[in-house]
Amino acid sequence: SDNQACLKLAASVEFIHTATLLHDDVVDGSQLRRGKVAAHLIWGAAQSVLVGDFLFARAFELMVETNSMKALEILARASRVIAEGEVLQLTRSHDLNLSQAIYLDIIAAKTAELFAAASEAGAVSAGVDQVKSDALRAYGLNLGLAFQLADDALDYGGATETLGKNAGDDFREGKATLPLLLAIARSGPREAEFWERAIGRREQTEPDFRRARELIIGSGALDATLDLAGDYADKAKAALAMFPANDWRVALESLADFAVSRRA
Repeated sequence: SDNQACLKLAASVEFIHTATLLHDDVVDGSQLRRGKVAAHLIWGAAQSVLVGDFLFARAFELMVETNSMKALEILARASRVIAEGEVLQLTRSHDLNLSQAIYLDIIAAKTAELFAAASEAGAVSAGVDQVKSDALRAYGLNLGLAFQLADDALDYGGATETLGKNAGDDFREGKATLPLLLAIARSGPREAEFWERAIGRREQTEPDFRRARELIIGSGALDATLDLAGDYADKAKAALAMFPANDWRVALESLADFAVSRRA
């Protein structure tokens, strides 16, 4: 029965994640998801939103079936925080003055919170003490931050063929991600005018993404973003220090490394 509860919690996390992706693709107007045409372009925006709603509902049904109020509390909170993060990102899109602190708040909410909740819910399901549960939550939160930072870097440093989505989507949508913010901070007058036109005033032309990529790579902003992702991956691994050095811990540490080194 304990194994069944763990499986149901794991499925709940997957359902929540998939629901957020379906909703995100509608909000962002994304063309690709995991290398395939996005669902809303095949079946329509309304259908995608409703399927996402269904997956959220099914996730909560599965949580209830585990009879763990603590796990339900953790994942319900995560669902709320994710939505808050997405709204905050929408309200700050095209904002060239977004601070790094607010950017980190956004990605902590919209991405890292689900990593943290999944790790914490797993700890609760395993019946570990509060100290270990907090350590696993810290692992998940830092892993999620590392993952999203690397993801934002891949939008400028990756290729559509390997990403499973269009490179440059964040740029075209005017998302103020860290590579963009760091490049803007390191810009001269000519570059600043480019960013103001392309992001601030939303006046983009076809060659603009190529120019943006050159500025971000040339300024060192891409490397700086990946360095910060590496720092968070190191924090994630450090959070595991209290656990035995066994295959499970090695797997979690390897996952943190992969979050930064991946190319898709």
